[in-house]
Amino acid sequence: MRRMSSNGRLTKLAVALAVIAPLACKKENRAAGEVSRNWMPVQQQQYMGVNAAEVQAAIKSRLAGAPPQPVSADEWKHVKSLYTRFNQTLLWLDDKGVHQPRVSALLNAIANADSDAMRLDAFPLQDLAQSLRAVDKHPTAEQLANADVLLSSAYVTYGENMLTGELDPSKFNQSWHISRREERIDSALTLTLRTDDFSAGLGRMRPQDPMYDSLRAEYAKYRELVSRGGWQPVPDGKALKRGVADSPARLSALRARLAAEGYLADSTPAAPVDSANTKAAATRTSTRPVYDHQLAAAVAQFQARHGIVVDSMLGKETLDAMNVTPTYRLAQIAANLERHRWMPRDLGTRYILVNVPQFYLHAYDSGQKVLDMKVIVGQEYEEKATPVFSDSMEFVVFRPYWNVTPTIAAKEIFPKEAANPGYLAANNMEVYNDHGRQAVRQLPGPKNSLGLVKFMFPNDFNIYLHDTPNDELFKKDVRAFSHGCIRLEKPAELAQWVLGWPADRVQQAMQNGPNNKQVNLPHKIPVYIVYFTTFVENGQLGFGNDLYERDNKLVAELSNVAVPNDQVRQAQQALRDLAKG
Repeated sequence: MRRMSSNGRLTKLAVALAVIAPLACKKENRAAGEVSRNWMPVQQQQYMGVNAAEVQAAIKSRLAGAPPQPVSADEWKHVKSLYTRFNQTLLWLDDKGVHQPRVSALLNAIANADSDAMRLDAFPLQDLAQSLRAVDKHPTAEQLANADVLLSSAYVTYGENMLTGELDPSKFNQSWHISRREERIDSALTLTLRTDDFSAGLGRMRPQDPMYDSLRAEYAKYRELVSRGGWQPVPDGKALKRGVADSPARLSALRARLAAEGYLADSTPAAPVDSANTKAAATRTSTRPVYDHQLAAAVAQFQARHGIVVDSMLGKETLDAMNVTPTYRLAQIAANLERHRWMPRDLGTRYILVNVPQFYLHAYDSGQKVLDMKVIVGQEYEEKATPVFSDSMEFVVFRPYWNVTPTIAAKEIFPKEAANPGYLAANNMEVYNDHGRQAVRQLPGPKNSLGLVKFMFPNDFNIYLHDTPNDELFKKDVRAFSHGCIRLEKPAELAQWVLGWPADRVQQAMQNGPNNKQVNLPHKIPVYIVYFTTFVENGQLGFGNDLYERDNKLVAELSNVAVPNDQVRQAQQALRDLAKG
């Protein structure tokens, strides 16, 4: 994948696109219906007066050359594969030249790609503009081939970046171990190209996930907010709790900051029409020199939606979060749209998703969320942050042993027993011989650190889901306390869902069943451990706790994409003019 290009390319692009607006074509009328894939390239003896055999030879020759800039070697490989599947014929042009509904759909999709936080300078638009201009009248075989190949290059760039993301997560400190299924790109590109309703097919390339759609909507809102100036920082000062006085200027700045994102109603008064209204407006908008109930309640909402302990106080952590720039927040949403594009397109009919920065587990069935619960995640896992990975849940163990890892036993358990003989017995633990190694395990029962049930999806990281006897920790807003595995707020409900058992049967197995009883699932269930630091929950945008500081490099890379400049806007308008006629 490519890295971000300079804005200079977009300046040239805007000029080049401006000269080809007369080539615009009419839109195609399409009937709604099920997806059908009957389209095939038009087979003709001639294309705009040029012999088809000459065009085919020119396509082969162009594909044997270097890729257009900034198309990567990987994308060029997919372009070549596309033409191989269609016998090296024109994929976009016929006797009408560029005046094709499918060309229009592609250009519109590229022009609107910034709504998905994708960048225009990832596409070979400058060369494309010139090539489309060249085939307007009496083209040569080489000109037809070049224009068609450039349209295909733009299509492949759009498709691959939408299907698997623009950036390589391994280069941005993401600890990402979920396959992006790049081996399926050629098949997806071919199937989409064959879709009769090509415009709809392009739309289906983006993640078909309600969370992605919700984030796109929030991205649009924050782009508008940034374009209006965003918000100003709140001045530093003392910590505030309800009833504490502070300067009118600082409290006014706090009110304005909270109003900018909708935590407080906009206090700007309407123009007064008489003295009575003037007095009333002044009363409504005067800034009281006290951190009052209204401010405290708004701050509590802000904390709840930014991964901060909710105490209604304006402390340093809350103030620092408020003073994150609006452009950073916008780029943060862009970063998470990119993370969604790294996910597989098919997550399964029934699956579990644990979002670490949100401290929540969500279970889905047939596209609908059926179960939510709080989770406690690991602050570290063997001195490393919890990775992003996926695997399949295969079985449940009721009343499990906790087999203490050698590291935890050496660093925590044995030192405690040495300092306080009887610690092992008091915590229902025993030392046993594990293949010649002295090991520790905790016996099943109410005191067991894994609680009364654990959910196993065997993986290379030895992470699983489990119950816990320490329910009081779920009352906390920031829940990063475990050694790496994920503790569940509602383990019995999850057991009912994954096994299809009634509640009483699950309770019997947890409370009175045999120890260490393994029950295999009727069907394996995919489990995704993910890291989305922005998300929409109950219609509200939330910013999670970036526990492992994975946002910084990715946000920095996408910051220029999030705020389009004049050159980007000119290029977009030129593309739209070209597409609509």
